[in-house]
Amino acid sequence: MAKIERFEDIKAWQLSRELVKKIYALSKEPKFSKDFGFKDQITRAAVSVMSNIAEGFERYTKSEFIQFLVIAKGSVGEVRSQVYVAYDSGYIVEQDFLKLKGDCEIISRCLWNLIKYLKGNQKAESFSN
Repeated sequence: MAKIERFEDIKAWQLSRELVKKIYALSKEPKFSKDFGFKDQITRAAVSVMSNIAEGFERYTKSEFIQFLVIAKGSVGEVRSQVYVAYDSGYIVEQDFLKLKGDCEIISRCLWNLIKYLKGNQKAESFSN
């Protein structure tokens, strides 16, 4: 695994940032944008993924980092579920649904792999900048 010196180096954070951009762009579409509650929920959940990765990294301890990665993984699951709602409600087309769902699955796997790596690497007890 490549050395991670900043949270911006984390692949899952990079992918989450791209997901946020896509969610925000799609949520500006007329049908989607009028459902204020749903738009707020899906955008907050998407932002939560990248924010929890960053916050966990900045906490410096491995155990806290893992805890925040688990929270981020939960948030990406929430986004994936909401992508179904957006599709079923006619807010996004099938192509966007499949892409977003796939993006969420990739981020979830990245987070899981990072969690497994960190749990197996008992030597690195802290993360410093």
